[in-house]
Amino acid sequence: MPLQNRVTPTGDIIATPHRGMFTGNRGIIHDPATKTLLKKRWSSPTWITCVCEFRGWRRKVMGGRSWTELFFLDEATAFAAGHRPCFFCRRDDANRFRAAWEAGNGVADIRAREMDSVLHRERLERGKKRLHPLPMPVAQLPDGAMVQAGAESFLILQGKTLQWSMGGYRKADGRIDDAMLLTPPPTLRALRAGYRPVLHPSATE
Repeated sequence: MPLQNRVTPTGDIIATPHRGMFTGNRGIIHDPATKTLLKKRWSSPTWITCVCEFRGWRRKVMGGRSWTELFFLDEATAFAAGHRPCFFCRRDDANRFRAAWEAGNGVADIRAREMDSVLHRERLERGKKRLHPLPMPVAQLPDGAMVQAGAESFLILQGKTLQWSMGGYRKADGRIDDAMLLTPPPTLRALRAGYRPVLHPSATE
């Protein structure tokens, strides 16, 4: 029975056998005795995206109370949900993201906790995922941005839309109308400034 620890672009945490390319966390939100989630879906404004393998360390998923291991299809999915790169296990990526954030958002010397504070306001609205109006047509969004149309989430890549699923992406059927932006605007501006998220292989197949 798969654990409930896979994050969707809308930030929901579901149970699925698909593992994904990245792990990460939002603090401690599970009961280690039952390996089930608590009612809360975050315990910290620090929502990070980590590599699944680091220095040969091994963790028992949901086995302790240090943090709750969550999993993402790819980095674009994690961004859409409101996460950012970890400065510990992904330092180079995190520094590139910070530089792009600064360039795209017109700030300097921003610290991780300041980004977390901004993201926490932008990713949530009354405790649920916040959707934003599109700042530009879908086809003009930067690679790695994600939008929501109806019940479906879509990745933007080279001006085209790919439909997200737990196992990967597929070509979208028809035109995407009435879409809303999933990726928090500050992260979107970092993408426009040149940060390139790691995408699931299915995005380019």
